[in-house]
Amino acid sequence: MILSAILLSGAFSSFNLDCLSWFAFVPLFFALEGKSKLQSFIISYICGFLFFIISMYWIFYVTGAGWIMLSLYQAIYFGIFGLVFNYFSKPYRYIALPSAWVILEYMRAHFAGGIGWNLLGYSQYKNIPLIQIADITGVLGVSFLIILMNVAIYAVIKMAINCYRLDPRPRLKGNAPFGEEFKNNPAIPTLSILIVFISVLIYGYKAAVIDNTADKFKISVVQGSIPQEAKWDETFKRDIMARYQALSIQAAEDGGDLIVWPETAVPGYLYYDHELSRWIKTVLEEIKTPLLAGAPIMADYDMDKSYNSAVLFSEEGKILERYDKLHLVMFGEYIPLEENFPILRKLFPISGNFIPGNEYTVFNIGQVKFSTLICFEDIFPALVRKFVKNGADFVVNITNDAWFKETAAAYQHAACSVFRAVENRRPVVRAANTGLSCFIDKTGRIYEKVSENGKDLFIPGVKSAFISIESNKKYTFYTKYGDIFVLICIVMAGVCFAGKMFLTI
Repeated sequence: MILSAILLSGAFSSFNLDCLSWFAFVPLFFALEGKSKLQSFIISYICGFLFFIISMYWIFYVTGAGWIMLSLYQAIYFGIFGLVFNYFSKPYRYIALPSAWVILEYMRAHFAGGIGWNLLGYSQYKNIPLIQIADITGVLGVSFLIILMNVAIYAVIKMAINCYRLDPRPRLKGNAPFGEEFKNNPAIPTLSILIVFISVLIYGYKAAVIDNTADKFKISVVQGSIPQEAKWDETFKRDIMARYQALSIQAAEDGGDLIVWPETAVPGYLYYDHELSRWIKTVLEEIKTPLLAGAPIMADYDMDKSYNSAVLFSEEGKILERYDKLHLVMFGEYIPLEENFPILRKLFPISGNFIPGNEYTVFNIGQVKFSTLICFEDIFPALVRKFVKNGADFVVNITNDAWFKETAAAYQHAACSVFRAVENRRPVVRAANTGLSCFIDKTGRIYEKVSENGKDLFIPGVKSAFISIESNKKYTFYTKYGDIFVLICIVMAGVCFAGKMFLTI
């Protein structure tokens, strides 16, 4: 149980150990053998709790209570998975377990506001050929494949162990003849799984081809690297303004079509603070380039109500359009039921008083259209699909992960953006206050990023790169139909359940 939690956590670390996920569940499966329903739930629950505590350790830098509470909640889905494991015997497990896992991950990503962080498929964000299937199934299709492989490896190891026990001296010990254990031989389902994987990889290698004839659009991302403790300290305000101004002038020298600042890069309320408004105008006069800037916007001049926004300025300094964040971070940007339970403010002291926007804004620069995702909005596939259907040629994610120090959080977050690019076949550009600021093409490749001497977190810098704007804007299967694959998994799990109930194999 503990070994599975450690292996699975390693797949989501910043050490490129994504291969661990392909066999991380095997020790857990052995731990679950022959256990009662209660034992199965508890064993899997503890495994899940350890996984979330280890892999999302960075939440501790913000709230220790939230770190533990979130891990306790998310572990419930692992516990349910343990029940499913011992409910189904082979050969049902080959279909029932991957299907059940997909259903549980989908529920985790949508129930109670949704916490779709560290879904199993995200561990493979650097495995470019494999993840191309996401344009059909979404990230959950990759999760399905990982569980499927874990089940196959478990079955093969178990068969080998059973054969070893029977083989040495069967007559002396009175065991059944050697070969009895092959009645439920996993060779055929394992071969079928290999065929599935080969097919996925063939599709992936074909889909990962880039069209070099597409139009190019040059973007510069600015990584201010402002420590969280300094962002809203009035004594650092002028220093922050000077840094963004200097970096933006540097970016403008690259002659791009758009400069992007991170989430809440503007150190104050943009419309309310006239000094900031004059400063922005001065910056635009110097860079002479359209600017997308993250800024808090006061709602109706009420200090207790504000939007977390992205504002697009023309090169002349005119505000062209504004996007107000739609999906707020629970206990980070707002506290649900705070009026009824004031103690929650003490448990989550860093939480803001933001209110959500209500428009799926699409920005325009000439003939090019794009939409912006603020903070963790890129973990919601349906949100990105909506923007793409509204006409976005590419997506920009502006974020501030400074809360979480130099941890795996920034890379886990970037993994979500990679899958949004593949699912919709649209480039994704990330501008993060402290990193990871990067460019992702439609196949999920991270091809440029802000870095210095191999370091890409907590360094100030600029990176300019071209993205491809294709004239033939086709929608992928996933963009059109969303999580149809989840419905397929529900059907497959239902068939397995019916088979277990009414049939004998």
